[in-house]
Amino acid sequence: MELIINIFLGILGVYFLIGFLFALYFSFKGANKIDPLMTDTKKKVRFLLFSGIVATWPFLIAKVFKSNTSQL
Repeated sequence: MELIINIFLGILGVYFLIGFLFALYFSFKGANKIDPLMTDTKKKVRFLLFSGIVATWPFLIAKVFKSNTSQL
């Protein structure tokens, strides 16, 4: 049972690490690709969105890449 818990926590840690790294990118560059109004937002607003970006990064990464390829 302890092995299963350790595996689960390891996977969860990797998920949040990837989410954290993606949130750094998305907060400052990626959000502007999805919503042009984000260019005028302050850093405090982006900081408030940070935890939500970390949690939902698989959905947001798909939107960033979709919007990126449609502009080419």
